[in-house]
Amino acid sequence: MDTKALEKTALSVRALAMDAIQKANSGHPGVVLGAAELGAILYGEILRHDPAKPDWADRDRFILSAGHGSMFLYSLLYLSGYKGMTMDAIKSFRQVGSPAAGHPEYDAARGIEMTTGPLGQGLATSVGFAIAESMLAARFNTADRKIVDHYTYVLAGDGCFQEGVSSEACSLAGHLGLGKLIVYYDSNKITIDGATGLAFTEDVAKRYEAYGWQVLSGSMYDFEEIARLTNQAKAETQKPSLIILTSIIGKGAPTKANSAGIHGSPLGEEEVAAAKKALGIPGDFYVAPEAEIYFKNKQEEWKKAREAWQNEFDAWAKENPGKKQEWDAFYSGKAVPVKLPVYQAGEKIATRTAGNKALDAIAAANLNLVGGSADLKSPNAVGLSNTTAFQASNRTGRYIHFGIREFGMAAIVNGISLHGGLRSFCATFMVFSDYLRPALRLSALMKQPVIYVLTHDSIFVGEDGPTHQPVEHLASLRAIPNVRVFRPADAEECAEAWAMAMERTDGPVVLALSRQNLEVFAKDDPDWRNTIRTGAYVAKKTAAPDAVIIATGSEVALALEAAALSGKKVQVVSMVSRELFESQPKALRDSIVPSGVRVISCEAGVRQGWEAWAKPGDIFSIDRFGESGPAPKVAEHLGFTAKALSELISR
Repeated sequence: MDTKALEKTALSVRALAMDAIQKANSGHPGVVLGAAELGAILYGEILRHDPAKPDWADRDRFILSAGHGSMFLYSLLYLSGYKGMTMDAIKSFRQVGSPAAGHPEYDAARGIEMTTGPLGQGLATSVGFAIAESMLAARFNTADRKIVDHYTYVLAGDGCFQEGVSSEACSLAGHLGLGKLIVYYDSNKITIDGATGLAFTEDVAKRYEAYGWQVLSGSMYDFEEIARLTNQAKAETQKPSLIILTSIIGKGAPTKANSAGIHGSPLGEEEVAAAKKALGIPGDFYVAPEAEIYFKNKQEEWKKAREAWQNEFDAWAKENPGKKQEWDAFYSGKAVPVKLPVYQAGEKIATRTAGNKALDAIAAANLNLVGGSADLKSPNAVGLSNTTAFQASNRTGRYIHFGIREFGMAAIVNGISLHGGLRSFCATFMVFSDYLRPALRLSALMKQPVIYVLTHDSIFVGEDGPTHQPVEHLASLRAIPNVRVFRPADAEECAEAWAMAMERTDGPVVLALSRQNLEVFAKDDPDWRNTIRTGAYVAKKTAAPDAVIIATGSEVALALEAAALSGKKVQVVSMVSRELFESQPKALRDSIVPSGVRVISCEAGVRQGWEAWAKPGDIFSIDRFGESGPAPKVAEHLGFTAKALSELISR
């Protein structure tokens, strides 16, 4: 290990960070200056990676959970030779269009494994990366050859360990014994408001030991010690490891180091100049020649390591043609089409139950589909046939018991998806989407095709009462850009919705499913299975209608009943996905919802969002919290009945 070159690398990281942040007049220099030595040894000696082939399947993953310190990652990607991170990018830090964005953004430049910044989520998502590695290793490795054998490394700070999501996910990681997850804790005891002692005095080491982690400690500024601790972490195969590295925030800044002032603000021109003088940095955006030479020499070493793996992979593929075919299918990004369950008009089945039948059929053909629920396997109806539960003692299982950890669950399935090779889903009651929303937002931001199964989707939950009856949730889920909400009206629609969810590759899907039984209804559109892929279709067609009712989910049946009661000529549209339908060309939309005709919307939730389709008086909605009682009685109490809707139609 060339410690002199590593010292020059750390110096270069500090120099680039100070200048980029100062030029932008925005950023977080503290963690970058404080953890530069870890970055140097991590990218120079520890990570198994190849900047010339950044999507190499068996590369180690590094996640900067402390994403506010994004210049830590950008400077190291630049020094290592990742093509997307140029000096021009560094100099345009935090500017519109720069891959060196304010916080690391997934796929803005190669080498960025995920979008981080919301503290704790990087650490939580890393658990998903580690789960994916272990699942794929169990499936594809043979007694003779290991083609999946890599580590997930994380840099997290005090803020990450204070956020609750990290506790949820790390508790599960300890239970699952994820030995290839290694987390470095930048322990500088400073946050934006001041010393962590203002609000955070717990013993993190003991907490993580209680979770079932191996906990190690050392100095951020001793290369030999960091290497030794990392090797000790790798030697522990039955537990994830937390390496607590004591550091000085803003190390190298003469007057601001070890203070809250350097956490989230540029150093200022005077402090930058003083720091450069103290550190011996001769100019702006300085990169030490020794660091350049060091990383240039590393290129061949990294290439040889990757080529050695490729040779191993090629030999494995020749010896295991069936596994190779399966590997290609796993990594193709395409779902295998399946024969979906068939239903007859008049059958009564909850869409959560129908969803389980569809899920089972899809999972049988798509062996890379994995996931589970937050302790609601039976109520959510997401059990998988012909598979076991993923546990420390069973890496071949595809069903994950996440425990009562909605936020952690959603972050973890993001990591599984981001890792590559697997599709992931998770499930809970719709009302608890409030607990997982920040991770769903990251799914959407990173364009990850995660499937969220949210059951018990309305006041028709009944006796559980307003705490469990979602009314505002459909609107809030639709409000997140790039989230596609599917709310099927019966078992037939539910099967197609699951297929559509699997077909989507550029963002997450929410499946909003009913607890109560819904009757399968006859559909007037003979090609509805194709039309539904526009987001809506005509369930009941009427020539020259007096009104069109747009309904979703269980309310389609209510709309059909109300239309019959009204005595009017009413066309009923089942809108399985409003945001998908709204993205269609106007001519197509007009063919389903004719322009110039009165439109009434019908959904058992708040009116928000339906104003684009119906006048305020024609929005049949529920704009208050529910009540506890049998579902029909609750609906009657709230005035949400077919009779009330028919009266609205007749006005």
